[in-house]
Amino acid sequence: MSHLVVKTLTAEPSVCTAWDQFVDQCKNGHFFHLSGWKQVIEQAYGHHCYFLYAESKQQIVGVLPLVHQKSRLFGNALVSTPFCVYGGVASDDPEVMIFLEQQAIELAERLAVDYLELRYPFERDNNLITRSQHVTFGCHLGEDNETILAAVKKKQRAVIRHSLNSELTFEINNNVEQCYEIYSESVRNLGTPVFPKHYFSVLKNVFNDQCEVLTVKHHNKAVSSVLSFYYKGQVLPYYGGGTPEARNLKSNDFMYYQLMCHARADKDCDYFDFGRSKVDSGAYIYKKHWGMDATPLHYQYHLVKADSLPNLSPNNPKYKLFINLWQKLPIGVSRLIGPFLSKYLG
Repeated sequence: MSHLVVKTLTAEPSVCTAWDQFVDQCKNGHFFHLSGWKQVIEQAYGHHCYFLYAESKQQIVGVLPLVHQKSRLFGNALVSTPFCVYGGVASDDPEVMIFLEQQAIELAERLAVDYLELRYPFERDNNLITRSQHVTFGCHLGEDNETILAAVKKKQRAVIRHSLNSELTFEINNNVEQCYEIYSESVRNLGTPVFPKHYFSVLKNVFNDQCEVLTVKHHNKAVSSVLSFYYKGQVLPYYGGGTPEARNLKSNDFMYYQLMCHARADKDCDYFDFGRSKVDSGAYIYKKHWGMDATPLHYQYHLVKADSLPNLSPNNPKYKLFINLWQKLPIGVSRLIGPFLSKYLG
């Protein structure tokens, strides 16, 4: 691997452009590998980023975004990439992947973190420890609205048809503040600390052309909203939620179906990425009802100071009391305190 040189991404526009051009043409390159995530994470959370890339003959041949998260409460980790469901090395060359993985291991050792985490969406044959606790759901989108609906599982299809006959409307906009208000209430109800409000604004500013909000209204009142990403012909609904009325109105079901149709007709997308869910969780069961295939995610670890794999899952018994208490917090208090905790939970 002597021909490979490792470098660190800077804010220089030409370097960022070259990085993103590589991700665009790389088979394993995903939206979460884009250079803009460095700006997002630094501005929204203040974490130190190490976005490494490998060069051969002055050409980028692999990229690896890494973020250092250090907390007394939640540990000290080097992650690719927090606040993203996929990560790890993006390269079409196995030799480059091994090279950058080794660079990440050496960096983790120098930083004396508890562990290194690489969030691969596919299996890797290397010496790292693999854990598959999550799956990702997705489906190909039909040519028109009826074909998209026909592909949904029968029981869920009936729920969507019911919502289409109700008094629900939707709009596409850039109203990240309204989306945040609804999303933050949803995660509070789940007992999870919410991200800071300005995180949504930074996402929209950095990924303006690849980021969009769809909001569902009932009698002109917003009841469901989702912030989605678009990349390589795929739509990824990433931060979504609903008000307490959403369950009875079936507005979340309406929302995701309308997003599918909009992404196909107006964004030329042919794939709907329903994102990550922990196996057997409520979200996992909900997505299974849509009839989508579940693909295991292969998160990999290298332990440095830790003697066991991390467990920051809400299913961890030691967080049960915390979750119960959080669910009882006034929404305003949860929005005030949540960001101080969630910056280490992405």
